[in-house]
Amino acid sequence: MAKKVLVTGGAGFIGSAVIRFILQNTDDCVVNIDALTYAGNLESLQGTASNSAYTFEQVDICNKKELVRVFSEHSPDVVMHLAAESHVDRSINSPSDFILTNVVGTYNMLEVAKAYWSNLDKNKQDRFIFHHISTDEVYGDLEDGELFTEETPYCPSSPYSASKAASDHLVRAWFRTYDFPVVISNCSNNYGPYQFPEKLIPLIINNAIEGKKLPIYGAGDQVRDWLYVEDHAEALYKVVTKGKLGQTYNIGGHNEKKNIDVVMTICNLLDELIPLADRSYTSQITHVEDRPGHDKRYAIDAAKISRDLSWQPSETFESGIRKTVLWYLDNKEWCVAVTK
Repeated sequence: MAKKVLVTGGAGFIGSAVIRFILQNTDDCVVNIDALTYAGNLESLQGTASNSAYTFEQVDICNKKELVRVFSEHSPDVVMHLAAESHVDRSINSPSDFILTNVVGTYNMLEVAKAYWSNLDKNKQDRFIFHHISTDEVYGDLEDGELFTEETPYCPSSPYSASKAASDHLVRAWFRTYDFPVVISNCSNNYGPYQFPEKLIPLIINNAIEGKKLPIYGAGDQVRDWLYVEDHAEALYKVVTKGKLGQTYNIGGHNEKKNIDVVMTICNLLDELIPLADRSYTSQITHVEDRPGHDKRYAIDAAKISRDLSWQPSETFESGIRKTVLWYLDNKEWCVAVTK
């Protein structure tokens, strides 16, 4: 049965990938609510505006009155809550924005969605689900050989990860206290098309082709598990349609890489695709002082979602990073537009 899916933060990097996946692969309708802050851009959803299955509402999740209106007017069957401030460096410099959006905004979403759900008829109540999309950063650091599981204790290191941990706890509390139907997913580092160029991979690609320095924190030995964003979008749809209420699903790409190796891979691809006459792009690499509280290693055990929901990532890091570099080379105007 086709559903109406309310997506928060749908003009952002992961949210726009989710919307594109739903519209291209299902009969569902989508209502996208996004405040259109610096990292949200409707150019990431080119072609969807004319789709009769798509509606956009410019709404901030901190505006409770507007959220009530959106739920009342659109009557969603499912909520996929992705709206969040997500850049660790920004959270260190301006934590208040992260507390407001990630904690207070999620509280508003839970309260408005719960009030809406409680007034639905029994059949629609039974179909309703609130999917909260979170991050593996809530778990903190890992030692070599260890993996994050759904039972790993929370130990956030930055204002960003602490705000996401708080929102996860709120969602679980609404399930436990009010029997409000929720699922949670925690993902590893995403990369791919339409990512705002403040994150590592698009920053390195754009800086490289502009002849700028390629900054790497410390020695660049921090390890991340990389997940191609379109694989993540497919996984999120499986969670919201097939996940068990009250459960958490970790989503990872099985691609652990040191940051320095990611940057070297990008440079090597650019050397192949748009070579410089006199040098390698690696000559632009610059090591800078490490940021405070920088976690050394993340890695996800995605066995549960593989076993219970039959999801596996389609892209290896090698295939996904090539697609990503090619996309940024072909879409320089998008980068110029969003960074303005």
